[in-house]
Amino acid sequence: MLREELPKIVTGTLPGPKAAEWIKRREAAVPSAIRCVYPVVIKRGEGAMIEDADGNYLLDWVGGVGVLNIGYSRPEVIRAVQEQAENYFHGMFNIVTHEGYVRLAEKLCGIVPVRGEKKKAFFANSGAEADENAVKVAKAYTKRPNIIVFSGAFHGRTMLTMAMTSKKAYAYGMGPFPDGVYRAEFPYLYRSPKGMSEEEAIAYYVESVEKVFEQASPADYVAAIVVEPLQGEGGFIPAPIPWIKAVRSICDKYGILLIADEVQSGFCRTGRMFASEYWKEAGAEPDILSTAKSIAGGLPISAIIAREEIMESVAAGTIGGTFCGNPLACASALEVISLMEKEDYAGRARQIGEKVTARYESWKEKYPVVGDVRGMGAMIGLELVKDRETKEPNPALVSAVVQQCVQNGLIIENAGIYGNVIRFLAPLCITDEQLEAGLDILEAAINQCM
Repeated sequence: MLREELPKIVTGTLPGPKAAEWIKRREAAVPSAIRCVYPVVIKRGEGAMIEDADGNYLLDWVGGVGVLNIGYSRPEVIRAVQEQAENYFHGMFNIVTHEGYVRLAEKLCGIVPVRGEKKKAFFANSGAEADENAVKVAKAYTKRPNIIVFSGAFHGRTMLTMAMTSKKAYAYGMGPFPDGVYRAEFPYLYRSPKGMSEEEAIAYYVESVEKVFEQASPADYVAAIVVEPLQGEGGFIPAPIPWIKAVRSICDKYGILLIADEVQSGFCRTGRMFASEYWKEAGAEPDILSTAKSIAGGLPISAIIAREEIMESVAAGTIGGTFCGNPLACASALEVISLMEKEDYAGRARQIGEKVTARYESWKEKYPVVGDVRGMGAMIGLELVKDRETKEPNPALVSAVVQQCVQNGLIIENAGIYGNVIRFLAPLCITDEQLEAGLDILEAAINQCM
């Protein structure tokens, strides 16, 4: 079975002849702004493995960028979607009620760690839509116009979420952007000001939030502070719990809502069903949670969840949409969550994370280019540098390693504000043998390319 195979390149190099033809046709029909980073044309996928058009087997450590925590082609999920498809594909929820939407909303309200006893949920189609709707809900509740986001943040590619996203390569030539989006510094502890202890650095980053009130927007004009529990595109940087507790206190002091952007970190990726469960354990749970990606095993759906009083502040007609909460996606999501709970995917994420982190840490002793290892559960970043003392980023090395890995059957991707972080986002159904094979390929690539 493909799901149990190991990486194998039968064509010698990639792309093979069939893949090369499809990539050529892609170039003729699809805008080049949608980059073709990897010389791979997928034919089928199972578990953490894909077979390309030429019969090569590749291990996927990107998972559709965090969409496939459950893995490719889980039979139970396929059956759930097929059963729903036999009844109906679509029913706009503003027009007719369908059971899957209600059941999924009930399920998420029961497991999402947001403040409040009584919760409500609604659905959109993508992570960007979820983040934008979370902001709309916060503005409706607080009657305030502004939000605070952070350096390194990625929230999407709509006009509002491009403004919220830090890296402007994702928004080049697209302005002007919506007003009322102000930025503080995220606690990137590996690159905190030199000479600071961790405690001093956290205080420094907390002060950065407070400075927004002085320099950009008065606190009583701020509707929400939006935080990724673990920054994805920003470099797989966890938000330190002491900092989150301080931000939660700031929100409580000024009547600001705390939004957790769990688009990438949700659904067992970090060793909990949601990363903000760690916040809740520290008494700093969010008011609103937005999530997407792995919710439905590859079908497009996203969710926004908050306590009832927040949700009921929203004016009729301002949320919802044609495809939001599509029945096929809801059926898939319900089965995905059930499987994750029954098979303890969160526990598996912790096991995977321990193995990967231990291996990465061992490389610090072997390879001077390994600067930092960080993450939560099975969402782990490996930051490569030119020099450990100066911490000068090494994006060229990461690019070379990415291409070397794919030629040996491992798909990995970069991240980080400097493009010098290798992200680990493998499906959580990856076998131990596949995990070791991938680590071996990655280590060999670092050794060869540095």
